[in-house]
Amino acid sequence: MFRRPSIIFRTTAFVAVVCLTLVALDCWNSWHARRVLLQQMSVAASNLARAMAQQAEDTIKQADTALVGIVERVEHDGTEPAAVERLRKVLAMRVAELPQLDAIHIYDKDGNWVANSRQTTSQNLNLNNASREYFLFHREHEERGPHIGIPVQSRTNGKLLVPVSRRINNADGSFAGVALATIDIDFFTKFYDSLDIGRAGAIGLVLETGTMMIRRPYSADIVGRNMRETGLFRAYLAQGPVGTTEVISAQDGVTRLNSFRRLDKYPLFVTAALSKDEILAAWWQDTLWHTAGIILMTSIVGFVGWRLVKQMELRNKSEAELRRARDALETLNKTLNTLAMEDGLTGLANRRQFDVTLDSEFSRAMRDASTLALIMIDVDCFKQYNDIYGHAAGDECLQTISRTIASLASRRPGDLAARYGGEELAVLLPHTDVAGAVILAERIRSAVRSLEIVHAGTPDGFVTLSAGVEALSPALTKGPPKALIQAADKALYEAKMGGRNRVCTTMRKAA
Repeated sequence: MFRRPSIIFRTTAFVAVVCLTLVALDCWNSWHARRVLLQQMSVAASNLARAMAQQAEDTIKQADTALVGIVERVEHDGTEPAAVERLRKVLAMRVAELPQLDAIHIYDKDGNWVANSRQTTSQNLNLNNASREYFLFHREHEERGPHIGIPVQSRTNGKLLVPVSRRINNADGSFAGVALATIDIDFFTKFYDSLDIGRAGAIGLVLETGTMMIRRPYSADIVGRNMRETGLFRAYLAQGPVGTTEVISAQDGVTRLNSFRRLDKYPLFVTAALSKDEILAAWWQDTLWHTAGIILMTSIVGFVGWRLVKQMELRNKSEAELRRARDALETLNKTLNTLAMEDGLTGLANRRQFDVTLDSEFSRAMRDASTLALIMIDVDCFKQYNDIYGHAAGDECLQTISRTIASLASRRPGDLAARYGGEELAVLLPHTDVAGAVILAERIRSAVRSLEIVHAGTPDGFVTLSAGVEALSPALTKGPPKALIQAADKALYEAKMGGRNRVCTTMRKAA
């Protein structure tokens, strides 16, 4: 006959299971929080790399655009003394217009100075640049496009410079010289110093050939260093023009989360790296506190279990206490679950609740053959807002915007307004087509603009939103839920690229 385990055994087993469950749940929650934190920082680093790539692209393009006109002028007017004097005035004017430029120079086919943007003349210094890398490149290559050379040190003022050059041809197509614009490395370092990357973060600009152009933390010794054998460069070669990787820096040995992005029109890539130790510092602190709490809780549970075994005569009372403890634990779990589904800053649904609701509504829309719309919203120039007014003001701004969105976007039981990440928000609209979602998105955009939150970093002078809208019928498209996010995010990107403070949508045909 089966013999039931003794009450002592059952009580001991129960206590052990509770303790192990608490430990397991705490470990899982801590690991999940760590993974989410790293994912968020990966997105932040990627966004930072995108901003850096755009800044570098614009900086070099302005210099190269100036060179195009200058090359055409030299090839047409020649280098007679009168033409050179007029050309020098044009060069000086171009340098005055572009703050990133140190100087613009014209060299003949032998590398001698023909004209430059400074008051100093070639006769004053008698300089010859035929040995420079950019000069040798143009003399040996017939391509007429721009060339980004390795960093050089100016022979006139000693500054470290990034050379941007173009070839000058004779009428018969033979080599006639080089037009050179030099960008002061300090222009990049000042911009990089303005970015918040923590105390151990690093950012840089690297030639595709592996030469380090600029890096923060800055050191003159790092400029021009070969990066081909570093983990970062190997990851760039392996992953392509855009990617994120975790590597140990070859410069200082710090483990960082690196996000890199190639410039669209020039053979360079930027990298934004955040220290992994700094990213996880707060997580470690929270984990230690949680661990201490779990140890304390398991100790208490163990003590209660021991008392139950020793005091069998109080069995009924002890069971009642256990029931109350169980109810309290369930209530606490429900409270924690509610808190876990709400964003602590904005009061909107957090990313976790958004993902759960998206899957649920997507499945419902597939069953009902209905449409599901998504609005992806991004606060325009929000990083600049934080830089100008501080993160406390940025938090208050984000809270105000979130309250406005919640008041407009949560009027139906199934609608969901959520914080997707950073300054990016999302509104999920079941049983809504593109036209209806666009109307709501325009209302939100207009309402936020009407708040007239002052923002000196935008052309309009006030905080504005950009929104991307998409809607689909899952029963027709047969795609995954993330297809809706990708389409709305693409529309958001078009809104940002189109000048911000607008709503864009991409129309999709049913499969």
